[in-house]
Amino acid sequence: MEERSLNHFTLLQFTEAYWGLPANQRRDVHQRFWGRVRETADRTYLYQVFPARADADLLLWCAVRASDPDRPGRFFADLATVLAGVRPYLRSVQTLWGFTKPSVYARGQSPQEMDPFADHRKAYLVAYPFVKTAEWYLLSKDTRQGMMNEHIRVGRQYPSILQLLLYSFGLQDQEFVVVYEMDDLMQFSDLVQDLRATEVRRYTERDTPIITALYRPAEETLRLFE
Repeated sequence: MEERSLNHFTLLQFTEAYWGLPANQRRDVHQRFWGRVRETADRTYLYQVFPARADADLLLWCAVRASDPDRPGRFFADLATVLAGVRPYLRSVQTLWGFTKPSVYARGQSPQEMDPFADHRKAYLVAYPFVKTAEWYLLSKDTRQGMMNEHIRVGRQYPSILQLLLYSFGLQDQEFVVVYEMDDLMQFSDLVQDLRATEVRRYTERDTPIITALYRPAEETLRLFE
């Protein structure tokens, strides 16, 4: 069985107190935050969010190998400690998180599956919470599989777009967190439009808010906010 992982996304926004600091002290906040937060998880990635969204500046993605059931608890404690240390200057806006798990509908591992621990990240990331209707779960397995087969076929028409599906049943307000990686935002928008026309769309209850984020090395991202 493949090792499962915890993937945690935090939307962050710089406070008015941060913007009142001189530039050298803002850089000190960057160093304190990024230097410590990297130690909380097996992999950490930092993304630019503003101005794609107006309510956040950054997206922090922490990926944690979760074979030890105590590991998520240690991660949450470590992340809380780091963020508490910069809270006057950097506030948490929203968190989304869940665990990886083999797909119920797809056989084997797809070449379009994101690796949370990869060295290379694509230029853009899109993440959102996802909730299906109660009616979906009352359908037969074969009926659900048929609709998901159509959904999977559409996704395969965009082979450069990668996906990570996180399960958060009973852990957050949503059932899933859906994450995509791509190098072309227009192509991704086309994919989503195509997926809107599939039968399974009838059983979507909620798939917002949508977070669109831009990846570059963390130091470069933080320099945008000096």
